Amino acid sequence: MVLSSNAAAQAQSQPGSSGVRRQGLEDPRSKYPKPPFAQQQQPWPGLAGHMDPRPDHGEISYVGSGRLAGRKALITGGDSGMGRAAAIAYAREGADVAINYLPAEESDAREVIALIREAGRKAVAIPGDLRDEAFCRRLVEEALSGLGGLDIVVCNAGRQQARGSILDLSTEDFDATMKTNIYAPFWIIKAALPHLPPGSAIIGTTSEQAYDPSPDLYDYAQTKAATMNYVKSLAKQLGPKGIRVNGVAPGPVWTPLQISGGATEGKVVTFGATTPLGRPGQPVELAGIYVSLAENSGSFTTGNIHGAAGGQGNP
Repeated sequence: MVLSSNAAAQAQSQPGSSGVRRQGLEDPRSKYPKPPFAQQQQPWPGLAGHMDPRPDHGEISYVGSGRLAGRKALITGGDSGMGRAAAIAYAREGADVAINYLPAEESDAREVIALIREAGRKAVAIPGDLRDEAFCRRLVEEALSGLGGLDIVVCNAGRQQARGSILDLSTEDFDATMKTNIYAPFWIIKAALPHLPPGSAIIGTTSEQAYDPSPDLYDYAQTKAATMNYVKSLAKQLGPKGIRVNGVAPGPVWTPLQISGGATEGKVVTFGATTPLGRPGQPVELAGIYVSLAENSGSFTTGNIHGAAGGQGNP
């Protein structure tokens, strides 16, 4: 269950046949900040703690209910964005969590580790660059050792750098995006698979870019289409082993990806304005999706892509 701080304050007891405490309605158009936003740019990979406004990952607003009690999760890109939202939600739902992040993101990551521990769960911090195959193998080993097992793998980390023309895209940039977004999940899943018991869940973060690519995200959009495809392929391959594979396809969500080269300064100012809701999403608004795709009640859901794009894009 995801509650904004306003909703939590407004929730009121409305006696009915079940006596359930009911949550007040919220208008999704005005629930979170709308553009125009301040012009801002940070060096890649960017820090959530330096964004204006600061994203909501569920630090205050996410309330758990034991849906993942006893589970053990590894989340890449767990310092900010959807990875941070998933880490907070998983911990508050009863899971122990290991997060991966780049060393430059240490300040954001420390906040997440503290929040996991505040939820009474085991937290494992594993900094390192996913473009290195040896590190990806070590990441899985350290997660297994630190958590005492593994049954949820969230491949969420991503690299996004806008380039107005393919002529501006260097081989080095193209290679970095492919290795972060496509090679790393391949290496991580391959290393984790022998250790995942039946009932485990693998979740990839794809994007509306897989279905409606922007002209300035030529390389990034390709990787998100590939993510959508590997989710569907692996779901067929791993279903007979009792392992489910699904994906989440966000639209415009307010994360450091945007202000660290993923969007031009002009696009940052108007970010999310084209959605029918008139604003970008906040990471916490996707937290419940990551929980649903991991929990046991979703046992017949595999090979699916769950969209959250504020009314635009697919699926």
